[in-house]
Amino acid sequence: MTELARAGGALLMRYFRQRVKVKVEYKGEADLVSVADRECEELLTRGIRQRWPEHEIVAEEGTRASRPLSASSASSASSPASDYRWYVDPLDGTTNFLHGFPVFCISLGLEYKGKLIAGVIYDPTRDELFSAEKGSGAFLNSQPIHVSSIGKLVESLLATGFPSHKRHKNPNIHFYHQLTLRSHGVRRAGSAALDLTCVASGRVDGFWEFNLNPWDTSAGVLLVEEAGGKITDFSGGAFKIESREVLASNGLIHAELVKNFQEIFAGRGLEALASPVEYAKTRGR
Repeated sequence: MTELARAGGALLMRYFRQRVKVKVEYKGEADLVSVADRECEELLTRGIRQRWPEHEIVAEEGTRASRPLSASSASSASSPASDYRWYVDPLDGTTNFLHGFPVFCISLGLEYKGKLIAGVIYDPTRDELFSAEKGSGAFLNSQPIHVSSIGKLVESLLATGFPSHKRHKNPNIHFYHQLTLRSHGVRRAGSAALDLTCVASGRVDGFWEFNLNPWDTSAGVLLVEEAGGKITDFSGGAFKIESREVLASNGLIHAELVKNFQEIFAGRGLEALASPVEYAKTRGR
């Protein structure tokens, strides 16, 4: 897995260093895919099939062993072609990549009989390779990593993400606003997989995001768990690869995060947004 991830990262960096306009397609209203995504996915899936031809593959840009992939079928197929299923994201952070913002990665997750057993996330701009195997711990460039020891939400640094399209229908801006006031701050870098590595390595203390797909989360979820952290849905229930709700933390602040989510969903104790009209009256004073 690490060899495949590094090979894919080298391909992405060749495009990234060119600093020329890469051919871009639109999957949806503002959901971008580039030639780099396509070529990297082809490289990764070809490598998997050469080594493990019997394994099933679910990949972001459409590759699926045995049958076509749709957004809904990625996690709902009742009869997988194999006990082994790969989740492949060839370029998590496509928008960053296309704008020259160096925050993107490759994510590979492997499942056996419905349980995540291995994951690799490779950040080629920093040459950081995160890896985890079920029961064996989590690693960054072969060195063990662990979640942070911060025990209070108010002392925590958090991370989140926003969708690339239909942002007006996503409620996350409200969660961002409330939680940034109840913590040391919230970072938004544009790659869910890398946000999960930040939880696993203690760079941030918690992360949440709405409507993620299995290829976004599979490797990162295992990394967080193997690094000693906790993953649930927003209600604190068991995380499921198809749930599309991801709440990750160092475990120590998890109960506080879940409680805050409950309060925000219920509309209780919310801090009002500052009025730009009122602020304009005091500008320059």
